[in-house]
Amino acid sequence: MGKKHDQMSLLEHIGELRTKLIVSVIAVIAASVVCFMFYDRLYQIFFRPFEGLENENGQKLFINYIYEGFMLKFKLSIIAGIVLSFPIHMYNILSFIFPGLTKKESRIIAICLIAALALAVLGFYYGYFYIVPISIRFLSGSGFIPEGVGMLLNFDRNIFYILQFMLVSVLVFQLPVILEVLLILNIIDRKALLKASRYIIVGIFILSALFTPPDFISQIAVAVPLIALFFITILIAYIFRFGNGGFEDA
Repeated sequence: MGKKHDQMSLLEHIGELRTKLIVSVIAVIAASVVCFMFYDRLYQIFFRPFEGLENENGQKLFINYIYEGFMLKFKLSIIAGIVLSFPIHMYNILSFIFPGLTKKESRIIAICLIAALALAVLGFYYGYFYIVPISIRFLSGSGFIPEGVGMLLNFDRNIFYILQFMLVSVLVFQLPVILEVLLILNIIDRKALLKASRYIIVGIFILSALFTPPDFISQIAVAVPLIALFFITILIAYIFRFGNGGFEDA
């Protein structure tokens, strides 16, 4: 039988943390190698939104530098490797901190992680299948590109345009979980949060403008679901009496 977590010395904690870090690094390397080997399938995920933008020769994206293809393959494989190995990192983090938590704290964290995973999937799906196609059609439409003017889309920049937007979509959809945790811990008062909702809505639009492509269609498409999730978060806090305020006090 090993020692209980609260009976371990500082050096033993450091040793355990080092072991978990090594496991995480190995997981990233292994997942990146797999992504590098199956790069053609991985690349198609980010290439597909540009279908329909072919020039007269049937080409969609162009390379400007001889090493651009290799660098994109290398960077995309590493980023995908980090994403694919994320469950291992999360397991390492949880197995390190859970033994030091109470049952109530562990249960709250577990529920929040499930919600975070669900919102991450929702953010990816919504961004990839709805916002990105709308944004590409909007930016490549005749309203901005006059007739007779062709497009020469850079391979690296436009693939990373899709990747960056998908990562942003996943991350911003985690904000409701963070807000709910702050309410659970009574760090934020529900009554004050509701009163400040008009300012928070403005802040959401500003945040959407900062992290989305430079078109108002994408910004609105990101802001509206976040506003809805904000009020759903407050409703959940009201139902379970999280936070120190309430609708009845507002």
